[in-house]
Formats: sequence, C-alpha cells, structure tokens
Amino acid sequence: MLLSCVDVGTYAAPDVTGSRVPKIAMKLPQQRLKGRVALITGASRGIGLAIAQSLAAEGCHLILTGRTIGTLEKTARKLSSGKIRALAKICDVRDPHAVRALGHIIQKQFRRLDILINNAGIAHPNLPAAKLPYHMWRSVIDTNLTGTFLVTREMLPLMRCGGTIVNNLSIAATQVFAGSSAYNASKHGALGFTDTLREELREKGIRVIALMPGATDTDIWDTLWPKAPRRKMMSSETIAHALIAALALPENSTMEQLTIAPTGGAL
Repeated sequence: MLLSCVDVGTYAAPDVTGSRVPKIAMKLPQQRLKGRVALITGASRGIGLAIAQSLAAEGCHLILTGRTIGTLEKTARKLSSGKIRALAKICDVRDPHAVRALGHIIQKQFRRLDILINNAGIAHPNLPAAKLPYHMWRSVIDTNLTGTFLVTREMLPLMRCGGTIVNNLSIAATQVFAGSSAYNASKHGALGFTDTLREELREKGIRVIALMPGATDTDIWDTLWPKAPRRKMMSSETIAHALIAALALPENSTMEQLTIAPTGGAL
C-alpha cells in the first residue's frame, strides 16, 4: 500500500530504561487516484461494478458502460458526489460506431482518459467444439476479444504518460477448460493482444495490466456452470481491491500480470 505524507500526529514511547525514543510521524493512506478519469466497460455488475465502486472510493471520475441503461444510471447516481462525476452510457463494445461515439463523449466531457478497464465479457454454455453453434462462437469472440481491441484503439488518443489500461482476462487466458472453446480462445487471444499492447506503449509511459482472476462469484457462472460451488469462490470486491493496489503503484513501475486465485485452489 502506498502511504501519503500527511503527518497526523506523533508518538513517543519510553524504552526499557525509561528514556524517550525519537518521535516518529504516523502516516495514514489517502486517496491515491484522486481526480483521475476512468472508463469501465461492463460496469453494471460483477467485477466491473466492484472496480467502479473502488475507483469512486479513490476519488476517480467515472464513465460506466454496458448494455442496460437503467442499472448503469442507478450505479452512477450512487457513486456521484460533489467531487466525483459518474456518467452512465450505453455502449456495445462489439460495435465500432458505438465505441467511437463513446470516445467522442469522453473527449467532450473530460478531455482525457487516465484509466481504461476493459471488463466487458460473456461466456457460452459448456459445449464441445463440435456442438458449439457458430452464433455463440462469434458473439463470445466479438465481445471478449474484438471488443477489447475496439475500445482500446478508440481510447488510446485520450491517454497520456502515466495512464493505465487493464484488460480483465481471467485465468482462462493461460489455461483451458473442456467445453469452453470460444471462451478460452477469446481470452488467450486477448492475452496476446494485451502483451503486444504493453510493448507498444512502454515508450509512451502507459502501463498495461493483464488482470487474471480465478473463480469469482459473478453471474457468468449462470452460463458457464450453473451448479458451480460459489461458496468456494472469491468475491468481486477482492479482485477490485487487488487491482486498486496495482493501479496505485508509482508510475515508473507496473504489475504486468495480476493473477488472483482462491486459496483453496481450483474448483
């Protein structure tokens, strides 16, 4: 955890001989990301919502996107305050025109983007590749892989040195699970994109983080594995807290891959 340099008091205790030791200033953490502008895709629930809440607690201005405006607007109202702006905008990350329109809104409202969280993602029912319908394959690839590319490409002109891009990939980016061919392929591809992007942006001082959570208790399991033992999973808040720590690192350092797993191991 990074600590601020605000002196909130001093304390001096006697040593065993009764003499006084030098006073030591006690430090308390402050908002480390205050005033930064963050875009979170898929922000209406799950990990995206938890990240949005944590960023708001850090003092970030927010742009929340998804495909259900009612839920997004409710969240934006809750997170807005006198010092924090939170905008709710519909955006289908698969649609280049919708993504471009979102970029124009951010340019007009904020003039810049400091943090991009590519979180929007979907899964498909557990099916072998031989029985997976093409429309399911296409929808997952278009959302998880192409959507990440489209949003990133559109937002890069708004980002400067010190900015950070976070791609939520899951451990499916490095592991495979039978019956999840499209989901696995989308996440493996997104990791390749993420690693390439990191190398391209190093000289510009823009950090790129591959967020790779293990089993997390979100609605995606309703599709992947409806009877999954959710009591063994991590919470979305756990993922968000870990990510905030990574985002708050000094700008000359980065956590390139952030893998988080349940202590008990795989389900």
